[in-house]
Amino acid sequence: MPVLPRARGPVSSDVLDVLAGRRAAAELPRRPEVHQLDPFGEDLQLALYCLYELHYRSFDGVADELEWDPDLLRLRADLEAPFLDAVRARVAGGDDVEAAIDELLIEPTEGTGPSWHLARDGERWQLDEYVAHRSIYHLKEADPQAWVIPRLDGVEGRAKASLMTVEHDEFGAGRADRVHARIYTEMMTGLGLDTAYGAYLDVAPAPTLATVNIMSLFGLHRRWRGASVGQFALIEITSPPGAARLVSAIERLGLPAEVTDFYAEHVEADAVHEQLVRRELVAGLLEREPELAADVVLGIQASTLLEDDLADHLVRAWSAGASSLRSPALPTAA
Repeated sequence: MPVLPRARGPVSSDVLDVLAGRRAAAELPRRPEVHQLDPFGEDLQLALYCLYELHYRSFDGVADELEWDPDLLRLRADLEAPFLDAVRARVAGGDDVEAAIDELLIEPTEGTGPSWHLARDGERWQLDEYVAHRSIYHLKEADPQAWVIPRLDGVEGRAKASLMTVEHDEFGAGRADRVHARIYTEMMTGLGLDTAYGAYLDVAPAPTLATVNIMSLFGLHRRWRGASVGQFALIEITSPPGAARLVSAIERLGLPAEVTDFYAEHVEADAVHEQLVRRELVAGLLEREPELAADVVLGIQASTLLEDDLADHLVRAWSAGASSLRSPALPTAA
């Protein structure tokens, strides 16, 4: 189990004190400044991440009953509100799902994101950093989206069946050695990185945590089931081109063939998933619940926004010759 990270401000310090057993959740101060925190900042994003993690693997030494502690849930809601408000204020909104998906299908001839940078002239240390950032999600790949499964209609079943087909592939299609999270750890091993779940949480900056927190927020709330479907559509539709560029980057750096396996898998698998997500999952959901169209668009736009924020952070740091992590010393496998 992962160890608790270091606090990054007063609110994350409060959360970590409770999780570590240093104080009772009922003793948490009601901090009016929660709504004045930077909604994309380190303190709020780490506090949210740690509270969400109670619903996944939790942390070493944390009492299981804290997962549903009402005081922690109240604090989580206080943190979610400004985060989601800030995201919604920065996206266009709307309910034209087809137009939102069509935008995802447009690939620039020459992009500026991290996969483009790594494919063109990225250095090995930058690839290592990228993989460390992404481990925050990929070591729990497809888990946040699994929360939406029981929220879909199981009688008509079109949306649920297509989601389960994609999730089945994400979890190895019945083969433990092909679970995507496991393939990711094998890539990390090939790069000499620490494969422990949560190993890079302390060095992952707020933009990285935000991309995962929005998945958890949408997934854990039935209210946002449409947004969770939209967010999942974004991943499956946009993954293949970026994965292909990362395969090129790994090959250009002369790394062993097995290091490319994770991204090569996503080039092939997600090309098939794209069709399932568009024609069955999204279409099936909206056929039954057309009123969720605006939420599907929100899921697409919110995750696009946060992914763009992370991409800007990475490329800006690398272009300056600086580390994109909170600590320039990247922890590696023992």
